[in-house]
Amino acid sequence: MASGSKKVIYAALIGNFLIAVSKFTAAAVTGSSAMLSEGIHSLVDTGNQTLMLLGLSRAKKQPDKLHPFGYGMEVYFWSFMVAILIFALGSGISFYEGIHAIQSPTAIKNPNWNYAILSLGLIFEGWAWSVAYREFRKVIGQQSLWRAIKRSKDPTIFTVLLEDTAAMLGLLIALVGISIAQYYDAPVFDGIASVLIGILLASVAIILSIECKGLLIGESASIEVTGKIENIIKSDPGILAVNETLTMHLGPDDILLNISVDFKEEMGANEVEASTSRLERLIKAEFPQIRRIFIEAQSIAGHRQNLAT
Repeated sequence: MASGSKKVIYAALIGNFLIAVSKFTAAAVTGSSAMLSEGIHSLVDTGNQTLMLLGLSRAKKQPDKLHPFGYGMEVYFWSFMVAILIFALGSGISFYEGIHAIQSPTAIKNPNWNYAILSLGLIFEGWAWSVAYREFRKVIGQQSLWRAIKRSKDPTIFTVLLEDTAAMLGLLIALVGISIAQYYDAPVFDGIASVLIGILLASVAIILSIECKGLLIGESASIEVTGKIENIIKSDPGILAVNETLTMHLGPDDILLNISVDFKEEMGANEVEASTSRLERLIKAEFPQIRRIFIEAQSIAGHRQNLAT
């Protein structure tokens, strides 16, 4: 997953940087508010990819005394920061620039520059989007995109996918706004396009912040993974019952597992130890992303009593 994430991010970084330079050049030549907003959009996205690469790098740090479970959640933190930047910088500046252009509309000069850069932008962004989409499809299988985004534990891929989707929609909005402004000689539509781009970015930022917040405060493994874990536990001859199975993602490929089980009464200490080791071995073989397993031996009655207090 990490290599796939980096591939997606590098593709987006290259595409956004190239198109940001092109958009700012066109904005300087033509005076288009929508094109300036798009340039800011691409520049913010370039910075976002840098932050996500930083998150992936820091997540590799080894556990220490202060962080015994490692630094995997760095990915979630920096992805959350990306959502904030999209909202504060991308959306905020685009909205401000659009309002200013609506209040003081200025005719667009040399509009052909805009059309050329926007067309080039669609090619760059389309390439970056296709890379992100292919990598995301490898992970989600036959799930719908929206359901997969809701359930994904790797925010780097779906963040880039949403960013690139917003980028392509933003380019189309700018293209339509500039075309209408030129055709009807009504530059106010250039400002309206900029405001719409700001609203688009705000919407993406809100979606990302909600998804990253859930991961940052701790999300469980999928229902499918939890179900298979419980089946492995129940199949062990020494287990009488599974009291509770708790999981939490400490990173995209790092799951913490806590199990409370009721061992059969006739089992001795050595048999309980053997059963515990066997369970840990079988679970990790099936799910390599489960790196830490804590197994608690407790009767069903005792577990229920503790829950009630």
